Amino acid sequence: MSHQVLARKWRPGRFEDLIGQPHVVRALVNALTNDRLHHAYLFSGTRGVGKTTVARILARCLNCETGVTATPCGECRSCMEIADGRHLDLIEVDAASRTRVDDTRELLDNVSYAPVSGRFKVYLIDEVHMLSEKSFNALLKTLEEPPPHVKFLLATTDPQKLPMTVLSRCLQFNMKPMSTALIAEHLDRVLAAEGIAAEPGALLRLAEAAEGSMRDALSLTDQAIAYGGSGLTEADICDMIGLLPRSRLSELLDNAWSGQGTLLLQTLNELDALAPDWSRLLDELAALVHGVAVEQAMALDSAAVEAVPVSDSLLAWQRETARQQAPEEVQLAYQILLHGRRDLPHAPDPRIGVEMTLLRILAFRPEPPPCEPVGGSAAGSEKRGADRARGTAIPAGVPASRRGAKPSDGRGGRAGPIEPASPLPEPVAAPEPVPMSTSTSRPVHGVAEPRPLDWHVFANSLQPGPVRELALHADLLEYDAERVVIAVQSAHRMLCTDRSRGRLAEALGKILGGPVRLELRDQATVSKNTPAARLAADAADRQARAESEVRADPVIAALRETFGAEVSRVHLRDEADSAGEGSRSRP
Repeated sequence: MSHQVLARKWRPGRFEDLIGQPHVVRALVNALTNDRLHHAYLFSGTRGVGKTTVARILARCLNCETGVTATPCGECRSCMEIADGRHLDLIEVDAASRTRVDDTRELLDNVSYAPVSGRFKVYLIDEVHMLSEKSFNALLKTLEEPPPHVKFLLATTDPQKLPMTVLSRCLQFNMKPMSTALIAEHLDRVLAAEGIAAEPGALLRLAEAAEGSMRDALSLTDQAIAYGGSGLTEADICDMIGLLPRSRLSELLDNAWSGQGTLLLQTLNELDALAPDWSRLLDELAALVHGVAVEQAMALDSAAVEAVPVSDSLLAWQRETARQQAPEEVQLAYQILLHGRRDLPHAPDPRIGVEMTLLRILAFRPEPPPCEPVGGSAAGSEKRGADRARGTAIPAGVPASRRGAKPSDGRGGRAGPIEPASPLPEPVAAPEPVPMSTSTSRPVHGVAEPRPLDWHVFANSLQPGPVRELALHADLLEYDAERVVIAVQSAHRMLCTDRSRGRLAEALGKILGGPVRLELRDQATVSKNTPAARLAADAADRQARAESEVRADPVIAALRETFGAEVSRVHLRDEADSAGEGSRSRP
């Protein structure tokens, strides 16, 4: 017996076997069960999603010898002949090869005759959008009022090309592309029935390459069986399709995020020998970064994380990377990859475009925040906040004198550049110092007392970045010379990555005079005592005072009385940006 390809061998013969189209199955089953059949159906969708298959199943339901039913027997003469494509009352027409109006008229000449052996005469017109305008016009009257023994089943991949007069005469069903997980699950069942072993990663790559088409997935599986022999491995599938293993792609991201430029270029050189599709490589890198971002979002709900066990190495890598990288770094990498994919046609060479995209991720990774004097000026903190709000990026590692940064002298002007300070000045003591922890007992003699720690001043002194955001949204519970305990709300747990915690502990150690252990606790209620909450309250207070002063101004009052003018908004400028003009802008 000759070999039959998987796409034909595993074509569904019943609605119960149809994959990925429950909305179509439900409507047709209800129509068949309740005897509410329409005379014309239009099935649209991309290739390989089941348009012709659904039409043939419906033809079997209509002509099964057991009666009109949603569950045809599959054993009677009509069912077997329809399955083999030789039923006399199932007229299948390829509209792409019969576009002329004469072909359509010849087809419709036999509409008035009764069926030969079945209950209904079914016209299945595939790729109906290929008919000419005159062919559509010839079809309209019959399509609207056919004889009671005639059913029209139309299929198309491009419903936009059909005239509205045809669309209005049909019941339309849009067949959805199938998800990657659904295709991989079906391929697993098919290969298990065929007795062929396959790795989960191989099935996933086949499903991804199919791009929503089950027929394409089965055709690729046939090719993969011929390529791999007895079993399917992910490496063989990648070689056959021209993809790169996910382990190598994750290695590229690890090198970029860890700052290992030499290893990054070395890995790219090794991948270049495989002649990859560079644009697809960027797409797959973006998909990996998306997975990391999803894991970071799910980390806020521990129950959801536990409900999805680690089943493969890719998911394990995504979860580990989600714990190590800050959310800002992940989002920035995703944006860089998207821009790199968009600009790839303009690169001198696709390899150069990919290389520069990854080097951009490497260049924009945050550096560890140096610990600045805690008693710095408030104007400097406000200036950094304003720069951050405007999106001004200051390269990490560049000295302040080279950046052109000049601290405020407190009188609205600018002072000269600051000379590098040697030891850190003594921090400003908090008005209400946090009580010392008494949980750990140590000998009184030989242990130095920790320096006073004003958490709000310390948080504002940090450089903009994930570490500063973590400190701004945290409450200081207790501290001593070796241990600092802070509380963070669940909404900000994404900031508590391993890297951010390590850098924050390092900055605290420089303030307290020695290594410290940072402990995080969950905070159920919204706190008004965090540095971020205080900054927001101060900003709202300054805004209210400024608006009150503007409205009390004599000139503004005169304009209001004379012309009925109103002050719609008062915008506050940063003190450093409006030196000599005051901190209040004009209305």
